[in-house]
Amino acid sequence: MAAAFAISGRSSAATDADIVIVGAGAAGIAAAQALRAAGRKPIVLEARGRVGGRAFTDNSLGPAYDAGAMFIHWAERNPWVQIARELRIETAEESWGGGFRVFANGRPMADADRRRRRDTFNQIDRRLETVDLAARDMSIAELLGDLGPDSAPVAASGLLLSIGEESSRISARDYQRLWSGDDLVIPSGYGDLVTRSAAGLDIRLNEPVEAIRWDGPSVTVASRSGELRANGCIVTVPVGVLKAGAIRFTPELPAATRDALTGLHMGALTKIAFRVEGDRFGLTPGASLLEAGAPERMMNFDMFPDGKDIVIGYCGGDYARKLSEAGTQEARAHVVDLLATMVGADFRKAVKAVSFPAWWTDPFSRGSYSVCDPGHENAREALAQPIGGRLVIAGEATAGGGAMTVGGATLAGRAAATALARLKA
Repeated sequence: MAAAFAISGRSSAATDADIVIVGAGAAGIAAAQALRAAGRKPIVLEARGRVGGRAFTDNSLGPAYDAGAMFIHWAERNPWVQIARELRIETAEESWGGGFRVFANGRPMADADRRRRRDTFNQIDRRLETVDLAARDMSIAELLGDLGPDSAPVAASGLLLSIGEESSRISARDYQRLWSGDDLVIPSGYGDLVTRSAAGLDIRLNEPVEAIRWDGPSVTVASRSGELRANGCIVTVPVGVLKAGAIRFTPELPAATRDALTGLHMGALTKIAFRVEGDRFGLTPGASLLEAGAPERMMNFDMFPDGKDIVIGYCGGDYARKLSEAGTQEARAHVVDLLATMVGADFRKAVKAVSFPAWWTDPFSRGSYSVCDPGHENAREALAQPIGGRLVIAGEATAGGGAMTVGGATLAGRAAATALARLKA
């Protein structure tokens, strides 16, 4: 870490690099591509041993699945539709042909309870269409508060599987402005698509950045291999990493940027996947099973999607945080017990391996994606403001209505590149 201060006595404006980009996720890749198209020479430093960030197609179980981002959201304007087309990679509509079943504590939920639950679920959109947020922002929990102590948690529980956060911590204004539209999937893997798109870029793996100095005639970036002085720097690491202080900034970030970070935090949408061989337990491939007995512990399972020998569970919020902090083996035992109750005790014998990409405890993510705290709905725009003319923070957190998506991160990376492309080389 001391190496980051070795430059304090330097007066030379000579640089080792043109623009340094920290992070090779979707935002970093997009920024590098845009800068290269503008005639610049970006270098990307990536802490992991792979590119893609939270867009990651996991092959560790044999059958591949997207352990992070899965959907090309708002496909009508998402840049990844065109990128996939250019790379001749197939996109498809999500298929729900395997059926949908709801459970309460491992047992099929009664039809009447299912109908009440479905009707209650729709209250979020109805309230957002009618509530007046002009005077002040509020949390989703407050927005739903008059539904009562029984219905409000049920209405909000769907956010655990979309936003990955408790309703009391979600800004209603920020949620209201998120873009919507059709969703597409990448049968060959969204993460693999993002990885392929990075071909030809100067990306240096296993280079976690420790410190950035930005108050001189250049920016100095200190990573595992040493220092790079550059004309400018784009930081695309997740909000969780910035808030954890994993990168030291000298001088510290401006008050407006620090305030923006204070108003954002990371959700905890989490997946756990199993390789399951043999019995299909009478289920049609692609069936979806939802455990909804306790709204705060809701978990959805994709059973044998596309006929693969794999089961994928999804959960979010504090439930997902506790599973992540418990570790892979405890999480496996807990979820296998739940599935054995839902589909039969033989499920235990059919499970052969587990994959648990716990983004919440991943030091290079610290969560799934950014969430605006109630009352801080302007934090995304504030975080995106250039710092000192040479430093920009970019990613899904700065994407406005495109936040929480790979497409939004890509648009934010391109915008950051535009902000720095005018710097004198």
